[in-house]
Amino acid sequence: MGKPDEPYILMVVETYTESGSGLHGDLHVRPIAGQSISQHLRVRFPKDLRRAYPRGTRFLVYAKLTDKEGGNDFVHTNHAWDVQVLGPPPAGEDLKYTNKG
Repeated sequence: MGKPDEPYILMVVETYTESGSGLHGDLHVRPIAGQSISQHLRVRFPKDLRRAYPRGTRFLVYAKLTDKEGGNDFVHTNHAWDVQVLGPPPAGEDLKYTNKG
């Protein structure tokens, strides 16, 4: 895996549907807008968690920016680490989740 100097950071990600992407089905995960990582990057995220909750569910995770041997950037989460399920997005785009743990 590339970018070994990138730190793992706490971020909120969400599931979304993208049909016809050619990748492992239509349900994907991305960072939410307004964070230090672009919302346009895909997140490597456990498939069972992705499928266990409705589309749009948000999760609090530790993740980092990486690439695959010089390929496109993506966000990596460690499948062995805890994930906090935050639920559906709040009403209004200006509201943010905070870590209350």
